[in-house]
Amino acid sequence: MKRSLPLENVPDDGPTVPPPPAAPGLLSRLAHERAQLPQAQQKVVDLLLADPRRFVNEGVEQLSAWAGVSMPSFMRTARRMGFEGLRDFRLALAQDLARPTAVHRTVGLSDTPTDVVSKIVQGAAASISDLHQQLDVAVLNQAAERIALAHRIDCYSAGATSGFMAQDLEHRLFRLGRPAHAVADAHQQLISAATLGAGGVAVAISHVGRMPFLLESVAFARSGGATVIAITQPNTPLAECADIVLGVTVPPDAVMRVGTEAYLAHLIVVEILCLLVLQNLGQAGVQHLARFRNMLHARGQDAESHPATTWNWSAAERDT
Repeated sequence: MKRSLPLENVPDDGPTVPPPPAAPGLLSRLAHERAQLPQAQQKVVDLLLADPRRFVNEGVEQLSAWAGVSMPSFMRTARRMGFEGLRDFRLALAQDLARPTAVHRTVGLSDTPTDVVSKIVQGAAASISDLHQQLDVAVLNQAAERIALAHRIDCYSAGATSGFMAQDLEHRLFRLGRPAHAVADAHQQLISAATLGAGGVAVAISHVGRMPFLLESVAFARSGGATVIAITQPNTPLAECADIVLGVTVPPDAVMRVGTEAYLAHLIVVEILCLLVLQNLGQAGVQHLARFRNMLHARGQDAESHPATTWNWSAAERDT
């Protein structure tokens, strides 16, 4: 389910022009139509044209203070350009900036090391802030309830990044006493889907959400009565196949199909989901966590020092 940004209820102050056919050319279009806009929206466009990457990366509150206009003026500008909301406007701008020669969505070859650090950190922070607006708490809790009650949870992935996410989810759920398994192989996913059945949950993780073998496994699992939870972008084929969709949208990367910001956003969704599962499990989940923590600590795995550091290796060698 998609959650609207708070500013989307702001009334418009002029007619909406048709949206551009594609993201490229958005900057040129803004420059061309600037003179036709009200004064407040002209200030927004001036700020955007002066530093478009800052417009993409910073939060609306900071941009509003910088431009000297109210936050609703940003929403009105986005709608005037034909976009449904400010987030869609910023995504389109990010696509416009992602030239084929770019090394990153916000970083160019001429940037200094200081620029690189600043842009990467600010971009990640802005993406996480936008994620907060996207997440639907009711849908997250619905997914957590299904996982807490499931007789088995199989975590499907497609690719290296989503494979790591599926393993991380498996480990977190296992520590809560949940029977979870990460399944990356296409053949094994089909076997899993054939055996999950009613009461089972398949959590499919793929930011791109279009891998054919993953879609086949998800459809098979759902046809057998399992609940399918998808962590993906909204409106992808995977989202269409799922019972519950935890939508994650971040600006596209100029180089990588799944960039660092998508990686961080997925990690946060997994973290939130597992904490909600713990709340649904109650004291039983807390006891499982404590049991794991105590066992690992007793054996030095999570301790500041390990027994091996105090062993007398010379004596051990003599004994052998």
